[in-house]
Amino acid sequence: MDDMTIILVAVLAFVSVASIGWVFASGSGNKVASKRVRSLSSNGLKRGRKAVSALDVANNRRKQVQETLKDLEAHQKQQRKQSYTLKSQIKQAGLKWSPTGFWIGSLVVGFLVASGLLFTGRPILIALGIGVGAGIGLPRWVLGFLRKKRAKKFSAEFSNAIDIIVRGVKSGLPLNECLQIIASESPAPVGPEFKLLVEGQSVGVDLATGLLKMYNRMPLSELNFFTIVLTIQQKTGGNLAEALDNLSAVLRARKMMREKIQAMSSEAKASSMIIGSLPPLVGGIVYLTTPDYMMLMFTETNGQLMLAGGMFWMAAGIFVMSKMINFNI
Repeated sequence: MDDMTIILVAVLAFVSVASIGWVFASGSGNKVASKRVRSLSSNGLKRGRKAVSALDVANNRRKQVQETLKDLEAHQKQQRKQSYTLKSQIKQAGLKWSPTGFWIGSLVVGFLVASGLLFTGRPILIALGIGVGAGIGLPRWVLGFLRKKRAKKFSAEFSNAIDIIVRGVKSGLPLNECLQIIASESPAPVGPEFKLLVEGQSVGVDLATGLLKMYNRMPLSELNFFTIVLTIQQKTGGNLAEALDNLSAVLRARKMMREKIQAMSSEAKASSMIIGSLPPLVGGIVYLTTPDYMMLMFTETNGQLMLAGGMFWMAAGIFVMSKMINFNI
């Protein structure tokens, strides 16, 4: 065999071995590539499934929050309707009277005022009119004054009560124990209201219903916010301490803004009080100094009409001034 034949055989052998090696290498490379593709696809599917599951959880939580807010709004509408009743207003004032006792007291006040005017020699129609007005208006005014005074005291102390819950939850105490601490340690009217809430829970009333009943006894926006936070936290979960801490900061900011507005409007309130008190004050002084001159306003028909017109326009002016200087936030 010559040299040319040997070289040709060697080249053919080398080409055959290289072809076989290339085939095996390409097959193993394809296997590795396909394996990597499959792993990447599985990881992508897992990530996609995790993203879809997280999105579903967020959507479900959003739906729960929306349903909870709708239920709260419906219940609060019913509570607002009930809060306008005389029985609810008496509870809001912190009194233990019944509506029947309130009406009896109003009749007694009207009778005493009318009797006093008749005893001093006033005409019977004027005495009856003033007696009816006093019997209807004076007890209502006292009731409204007590309601506002109690609501103001509740608002002033409510932020401190929320801080007690925040500190208790951060230290590991359950919510019910925090409510019991507020019921026993906070001053009135916050303490007694939370005591009624805790007593209701002890006999089986759930927290949301108890908070709605408290809102009926104390219809304040601060308590409404507190009810929404606790109800949503019970339904959907979340960081209760952080939510209540933010609520406490918001309520304190609202209180500071309210006090600032009251300070800025104090001059206008003083002016309106002076302007509103001048006509009856001057009339009373004239009556005391020259009663015969002033009695014509009560005995003559024209004088009575003038008094009625003056009282009407005075009431209208006082109402307009009160709307101009009162700011509710």
